[in-house]
Amino acid sequence: MDTATQNNTIPDTSSLDAAAQDTPRLTLRKADRLHHRTLVNGLYEDGNSLYSYPLRMQWRALTWEKLAASFRGDAPKGIAPVQMMVTIPKRKQRHAVDRVLMRRRVREAYRLSRRQLRDAVCSMPYATVSVSFVYIADKKCGYAKVQSAVNVLLGKLHKALAEKQEAMP
Repeated sequence: MDTATQNNTIPDTSSLDAAAQDTPRLTLRKADRLHHRTLVNGLYEDGNSLYSYPLRMQWRALTWEKLAASFRGDAPKGIAPVQMMVTIPKRKQRHAVDRVLMRRRVREAYRLSRRQLRDAVCSMPYATVSVSFVYIADKKCGYAKVQSAVNVLLGKLHKALAEKQEAMP
């Protein structure tokens, strides 16, 4: 037995707590979910599209003025710099368990890869960037393939946002 067990004391974890405070949490909060009807409709009407098999990504960047204009009054509080949603069509994945599995894989890959995009959007003049991942494959794909597709799409989006920012007056 070690001395902490013999003395019935709790071992010192202060160094672990300090390390945990330095690393940012990678959780997806409600503000990170794209759920406002006006933003979703605008995303599919006016958004741009990128593709990397097995995913297609719709995206739309909004400035503060366009964001406020898309709502009746002022923009609601709690809108994150990058909001996302995942769509798995029933036509492609017939069984609900398969749709849920693929949704979880896409969400997890995005959750682990989104930090660079979020930091870039915060340094740009955009209020929010809406992103929608649409699963287009007929069969289930492994997590590694989904993760690589999400990484490629987020890299393309970062590049497209930078080009769009340079074109702004």
